[in-house]
Amino acid sequence: MQKRTVQRGRPAGSTTYEAAPPLAFGLGIRAARTELGIAQEELASLAGIERSHMGKIERGEHMPTLALILRIAAALNSSAADLMAATEKNLRSRPNT
Repeated sequence: MQKRTVQRGRPAGSTTYEAAPPLAFGLGIRAARTELGIAQEELASLAGIERSHMGKIERGEHMPTLALILRIAAALNSSAADLMAATEKNLRSRPNT
């Protein structure tokens, strides 16, 4: 019997990705960042990530890991719970896309 190899990530052709949560999360980050009056590049630097990655997170193109969410929250002088609350609020106020 041969050992099966495990492939990482979603299977090819998978359609299980939900676009709404990353979009809502990105909106929450952008709102918190603009409220503080800091540039995207500065936030990325404070969180220790590339500016382009921060842009993708804000646009909802990438969903960050828990560790990265915690770093972004710290960079915003906020908590991950506050970011999640903003995400939930944004999800409730937007129709499913």
